[in-house]
Amino acid sequence: MQWFGKAVGGILGFVTAGPVGSVLGIILGHQLDDRGAFLRGADRPALERISQLFFEVAFEVMGRVAKIDGRVSEDEIRVARAIMHGMQLAPAEVESAIEHFNRGKSESYSTTERLSALERQIGDRGELARAFVQLQLQAAIGAGPIGPEKRQLLWHVASALHVTRAELAQIEAFVRAHSERAARQSDAQLLDNAYRVLGVAADASDDEVKKAYRRLMNQHHPDKLVARGLPQSMIGIAEQKTHEVRAAYEKVKAQRGFK
Repeated sequence: MQWFGKAVGGILGFVTAGPVGSVLGIILGHQLDDRGAFLRGADRPALERISQLFFEVAFEVMGRVAKIDGRVSEDEIRVARAIMHGMQLAPAEVESAIEHFNRGKSESYSTTERLSALERQIGDRGELARAFVQLQLQAAIGAGPIGPEKRQLLWHVASALHVTRAELAQIEAFVRAHSERAARQSDAQLLDNAYRVLGVAADASDDEVKKAYRRLMNQHHPDKLVARGLPQSMIGIAEQKTHEVRAAYEKVKAQRGFK
């Protein structure tokens, strides 16, 4: 079964539409810096293996996170279904996603073992690791409050893929900024969240804000992430990130009055 292409696109779609979006656009990331070399020497079978494993483990871990506090709630099932829908999966692919979700719920499921396998496949593709963590946070946050057991497991997931606590906090800020966009917030709250999305302090210099913005936009460019092996069905996550980064930057820029 080959998930490359469709899987990646679906994930990117997930992020674009929010919790019903997709993850895959992240893979094209740094490859655009050396586009010619990538197109000449890319190992498509290797990328397809990464994409398929990413897809499988993503839904397995989603099931494990949902079950970690004892039972899978209706909201958790709803969010998982919404993610599948946002990825525009074919019926057979939905069945596969459900199968892996249920596998993750099993008491015998080894989160550490499967994350280790994914980590070996991902290698130095940090964008994919962050995309994976973002998908898990979207599912968890979309289902309601995150208790201590879930938060501990999410940190285990992040650390297994070499995502730092600072990166985890920033990714959570991305996800919450998107999910809370429709909620009424004061200007002060919106500005504070904008700084958190950019990963800089409110007293950072204008130059530091600009550098953070450029770095994040480059890091989360959908085309770059896809080229790195993100499943096509998950491209939405990258698009969501770039949207949130741009919105945060515009908010800070307007408040500070620089161009």
